[in-house]
Amino acid sequence: MAEGSFGTVINCMDGRTQDAANSFLRRRFAVDFVDSITEAGPIRNLAEGAPEATLAGIRARLGVSIEGHGSRQVAVVAHEDCAGNPVGKEIQMVQLDRSLRLVREWFPGVDAIGLWIEPRDGVWTAEEEVV
Repeated sequence: MAEGSFGTVINCMDGRTQDAANSFLRRRFAVDFVDSITEAGPIRNLAEGAPEATLAGIRARLGVSIEGHGSRQVAVVAHEDCAGNPVGKEIQMVQLDRSLRLVREWFPGVDAIGLWIEPRDGVWTAEEEVV
C-alpha cells in the first residue's frame, strides 16, 4: 500500500475543475493525495449507463485507488458549463445522486460525496452537495 492518505475524485476532464476538487478533498477529508479519475461528463456516464467498457474502466480505476492506495473517501463532481454533459444544474443533481448510488453499490463502506463546481468571482469553487 502507498504511503500517505488518499482520497479519490471522479471528475470531469475539464481542467477548470481539477484544482477546486483536489483542494476541497484535501481539506474535507484531511488526505495527503487525491487520485483522479477523469472522463468527459462522468456523471452522465455513471447515471445514464455509458457503454460497458467506460463503466468498467471507471470502476477498475476506482478499485485501484481503494484497494491499492487505501482510499476511503470518494467525491463525484458535477460542474457548470460542462461540454461533455451540457445540461443544467437541476438535471446534473439528479445524475449526481444516481452516480453516488452506483459508486456506493460498487464499493460499500466508502464515504462518497457529491461536489458542485462553478466559478465565483473568477475562481472555480467546489461545494459539497447533499443529493
